[in-house]
Amino acid sequence: MDDLAAHRSALRQFGSRVELIRDDQWHAATPDTEWDVTDLVRHLVYEQLWAPPLLAGKTIAEVGDAFEGDILGDDPKAAWTSAAAAARAAFAEPGALTRTVHLSFGDVPASEYLWQMVTDLVVHSWDLARAIKADEQMPNDLLYATLELVKATIGDWSGSGLFAPPIPVPGCTDDLTELLALTGRSR
Repeated sequence: MDDLAAHRSALRQFGSRVELIRDDQWHAATPDTEWDVTDLVRHLVYEQLWAPPLLAGKTIAEVGDAFEGDILGDDPKAAWTSAAAAARAAFAEPGALTRTVHLSFGDVPASEYLWQMVTDLVVHSWDLARAIKADEQMPNDLLYATLELVKATIGDWSGSGLFAPPIPVPGCTDDLTELLALTGRSR
């Protein structure tokens, strides 16, 4: 799956679920026991807000605390839509994926950063769907590409706290179930 197509699809998956959040669901529990729906949406808005400056070459220190505070405002759905559009545009700029991005743990190719974002979006799309009792399914090509990436890089981030420890699912043939298990979630 093409990098930009994967990012666009992952943004769409999360965004479609954000649009389904009812007023009475913002404090519903998510599979990530530390977060409710508001916290989860805030996390993804926060991640998207970082993409434009990082892809423009800024460091974490240069961006500083620009995205601290109430980033959701009075309309969390609009905050998501705006942040997602800005991230998508930043990744789609000519040459963006050939740049180096300065992350908290070091410099990485922008294409690697994009796939980190895709993984976060896909896993948290499921978290949000589960929390608001929405459709949990996602496109097979997106799931397969994300699963293959996670399988190839799990050793790099295992134990980092990004996701819960993997859950064994011997003989699993379902990409979503396997991806969730690798990130410490069960269906």
